[in-house]
Amino acid sequence: MSQSRPLAGHDAGVWRLGADVDTDALAPGHAMKHGVDTMARYCLEQLRPDFAAGVRAGDVLVAGPNFGIGSSREQAASVLVALGVAAVIAPSYSGLYFRNAFNVGLLLLTCPQAGVLEEGERIAFDARSGRITRANGEVLAAEPIADFLLAMAGAGGLLAQLQQSLTSRKTA
Repeated sequence: MSQSRPLAGHDAGVWRLGADVDTDALAPGHAMKHGVDTMARYCLEQLRPDFAAGVRAGDVLVAGPNFGIGSSREQAASVLVALGVAAVIAPSYSGLYFRNAFNVGLLLLTCPQAGVLEEGERIAFDARSGRITRANGEVLAAEPIADFLLAMAGAGGLLAQLQQSLTSRKTA
């Protein structure tokens, strides 16, 4: 079962990517025979060979439009959760990736101004208020996220949320 995940972050390090990052880059086909923890070691190896070894829990990925295009593999979101990525910030996402991400507890912030965030920059974000705050005080607006998706991400994903619901019903 997944653990609860924060819907806000402070002093999060930014990892920059370009546009059209596909699921094959996030979860390469050659690694699909392994479990998610092993698969995560290969995350973004073709685009950012330093990413899997260098990312720290609480860091964020910032990308261009169309993040998560390609196949519908859920592992492409799961590997980011396994690496401790707190959120992905991009102007747009593949529809399938968007739903898969929340299903596994990965927070996605849709921000038209994501391109101004720089590699290595330290930011704060709050998904509930839709605010991304840069170290210089500039505030970027993210699109509102439906309450049910925020609850799902905060619970650690759909299965964790269902488990919590069943457990609370049994104790009630």
